[in-house]
Amino acid sequence: MLSRKKPIMLVILLVLATAGAALAEPTLQEFAVPPGSRPHDVAPAMDGGVWYTAQRAGALGYLDPATGRTRHIPLGENSAPHGVIVGPDGSPWITDGGANAIIRVDAASGEISRFPLPAATPPVNLNTATFDHLGQLWFTGQNGYYGRLVPATGKLEVFEAPRGYGPYGICTTPDGAVYYASLAGSYVGRIDIASGRVTVLEPPTPNQGSRRVWADSRGRLWVSQWQAGKLALFDPRSNAWREWKVPGLNPKPYAVYVDEQDMVWLSDFGANSLVRFDSAAETFTVIELPSRGANIRQILGRRGEVWGAESGVDKLVVVRTGSGSGNNSNLSPRSR
Repeated sequence: MLSRKKPIMLVILLVLATAGAALAEPTLQEFAVPPGSRPHDVAPAMDGGVWYTAQRAGALGYLDPATGRTRHIPLGENSAPHGVIVGPDGSPWITDGGANAIIRVDAASGEISRFPLPAATPPVNLNTATFDHLGQLWFTGQNGYYGRLVPATGKLEVFEAPRGYGPYGICTTPDGAVYYASLAGSYVGRIDIASGRVTVLEPPTPNQGSRRVWADSRGRLWVSQWQAGKLALFDPRSNAWREWKVPGLNPKPYAVYVDEQDMVWLSDFGANSLVRFDSAAETFTVIELPSRGANIRQILGRRGEVWGAESGVDKLVVVRTGSGSGNNSNLSPRSR
């Protein structure tokens, strides 16, 4: 299905929430996707396009930013795709909560490969995935599970998570370690990629609702704390935590992403904004979104571009930071 939408270019208003040096002035652009798509996650494609999960439509979407044209690939019966990432093979990999399966769509042919969870596994509410440096796909299930798929053999394992419900965002660090955030469990879990066992890491604030996690170039972990309204940092080398309150009266940080400059990005449901945190200066920049109720649930990017899925208004949004050419050459295993 093809849909041509005229891109809307907007120059954003930057509001410095704390004192600090002015950052390079970015620009923001929104793209409409087919009505009713409810885009949940985005993943920049290797060819300059952008993949997104059209959760309500049960499809994988593709946007051509040059034209605004979109197309949908139906994912089959009961599909309700949540997460999408681009794997080391250059193709999109999807966590499909409706199908209770991992799905790969060949980027060139559109051919669909399904990896269903074991038959005895209850619906796990599949959430997010990441590849480690061994080529294993790790994933979370918000109903209290995490798991591993070995694409080379098709072997798929599911593990019960500490404290039950909650596993949500997941990431791979530059050195190949895998961590996930537990929303209901209010912790960060470090997965032993050999045994599959989890070590629970406790943030300083109790019941903070750690929602998503992302690693910077130094292997430090940045965590969006949904219930506490904070951005947290964990340094595995020192086992030390730090936390910062996100600006605003009622911050609700949902997604987190770290770009190639080690700038930390959050989506804030409370202020309907994207928030950039300069970790060197420890300053926040708030970027107001033009569409009310945008509800960006996930952020991903490539050099010079930060992409979000505006699930509340059937749009994708990109912030161009002026730091690069906007191609995918900078994608590391942790961001694929």
